[in-house]
Parts: sequence; C-alpha cells; structure tokens
Amino acid sequence: MIVLDLICDQAHCFEAWFASGDAFDAQHAAGLVSCPHCNSHAVRRLPSAPYVQTSSHSAGPAAPTHQPDAATIAARLVEALRSAAGQSEDVGERFPEEARRIHYGDAEERAIRGKANRSDLLELIDEGIPVLPVPPDKDDLH
Repeated sequence: MIVLDLICDQAHCFEAWFASGDAFDAQHAAGLVSCPHCNSHAVRRLPSAPYVQTSSHSAGPAAPTHQPDAATIAARLVEALRSAAGQSEDVGERFPEEARRIHYGDAEERAIRGKANRSDLLELIDEGIPVLPVPPDKDDLH
C-alpha cells in the first residue's frame, strides 16, 4: 500500500491509500477517485517526498513536527475508506462470488462492496484476493 498526496481543482489537499501507483492511475481513469471535501473528480497527484529514516543523533535541533494522535489518524482512515466504499458498486450478499469473478477475470474489473462472513473473507484472502473490511457508518448501526 502507498499513500499519495492529492489535490482537486478546488485546491483541497488530501491523502489517499492505493495498492500501487498503477492502481491509482486505473481508479483515476475509471472516475473512482474524488475529493473527500467537495466530491470533485478533477483530482491530480502532488509530488511526494520519499520517507528517509534519520539518526536520532543528528546534529542540530530537530525541526518541529505536527503528528496527529492515533484517534485522528483512525478517524481519517475510516473516513477515506467510507468515501471509497461510497464510490463502489454494492453487490450485497454476492460479495465473495463477485470478488472471485473479478479476480479471475470472469467479470469486469471495478470497485465493489458488499457483505461477507469471516470465513468467506479469510478464504478470499487465502486466494490472494484483496479485501478490506470497513466499519459500518454509525447511522447504519441503528
């Protein structure tokens, strides 16, 4: 997984997770990438600096950094996952079957969401089919 820095035509900057740069390109070309702030699909990648591990013994004072707390990171991740899920096709209870059909080339490649039990998810993962459980929206719990 990689994190890409993105910006929309309304100048909203945001980050998104993708399996690879090619996965971003494919999803972007299919119109599946949109700004979480304004839902614009006019999105482009920003240059990203590589992560470099530095020694804790480096010379000079450390530059101040702002690191969000774990709750903020988790909330942002869940928001991004729900946004991605909202742009996918809901196949309901057929999720395991449809995920297999897509993976093995028997159906059109596209983003899907649906329902699966734990054993179905584990079987999909064992087959090398990437799945990601997304927590339900709080409105879906009532």
